[in-house]
Amino acid sequence: MTGSTGRDRLDIGIDIGGTKIRAVALDGGGAVVGSVRAPTTTGAAALVAAAESTVREVVVEAGGTVRDIGVVGAGIAGLVDAGAGTVTHAVNLGLGEEPFALGPRLGDRLGLPVHVENDVNAAALGAAQVLSASSVLPPDLAYVSIGTGLAAGLVLDGRLRRGSRGVAGEIGHIPIDPNGPRCECGRRGCLEVLASGSAIARRWPVDGQRSPVAELLAAAARGHEGAVAIRDEVMGHLADAIVMLALAVDPKIFVLGGGVAEVGEPLLLAVRSGLRQRASASPMLRSLDLSSRVTLIPPAPIGAIGAALAAHPEAGGEVELEAGA
Repeated sequence: MTGSTGRDRLDIGIDIGGTKIRAVALDGGGAVVGSVRAPTTTGAAALVAAAESTVREVVVEAGGTVRDIGVVGAGIAGLVDAGAGTVTHAVNLGLGEEPFALGPRLGDRLGLPVHVENDVNAAALGAAQVLSASSVLPPDLAYVSIGTGLAAGLVLDGRLRRGSRGVAGEIGHIPIDPNGPRCECGRRGCLEVLASGSAIARRWPVDGQRSPVAELLAAAARGHEGAVAIRDEVMGHLADAIVMLALAVDPKIFVLGGGVAEVGEPLLLAVRSGLRQRASASPMLRSLDLSSRVTLIPPAPIGAIGAALAAHPEAGGEVELEAGA
């Protein structure tokens, strides 16, 4: 991996989610030497204060001080301008259409630059690093985040791909059903309104203490006809998303992440089943062997790890990973 400037420096990554902030400290070799969690507070001022506190806490846990920090990276949902360090449309965090200067404001409080990255991109980098470090897979993947929304992060040939306008991987806004529900992007039948965690919750509502996805898959496994129909439709849409990514950029591996992926193996098996069904009707898809190229998110704080990786100034906005690091 691209390491910090010395073994005594700490790379700090923050993953700012709708309910919690996760921060990690990485040593010069890329190992996690500190990790903390804190509840997320909404609103600009409160968010910056919480992020600052989390950074300072994780540095102490790692046995250092702010002076030991090499780089700081923050991953956050929304439309991110990585160059300016701003974010818009992070609605779950109380941030709207006006660009919020998260990087400059947090940097002022810490006294050092802060790089801001889209959270899905950061998670893709973290997943690539964790998988390559374990020598399981090379760092060439599409990270498919299935949560409140639906999006992908792309690490191709070891490098993060943002796109010329920063929207590479925004597959959730690809319309696949012209008669489907209206999406917040303004169109109808986008993948996000048909196959995200929010979409599943609308179609299979449960009380707040249970996972709609887990309950849906469990009911389908018991043979509930309605659950089987919804499962097959939704998982088919997720399979279609993977087919789209395969035909567009052809990564070696597809990693399922986001809140929905916490269900674990049942989700993986259902998506693989959808891919096999599509391959059964297409010799071309059969040749791609997509069902064997899908896996689950590794058990690590990949969002925060990836945020730290994205912050290296020598990367120039494109982070290069070394296979087997």
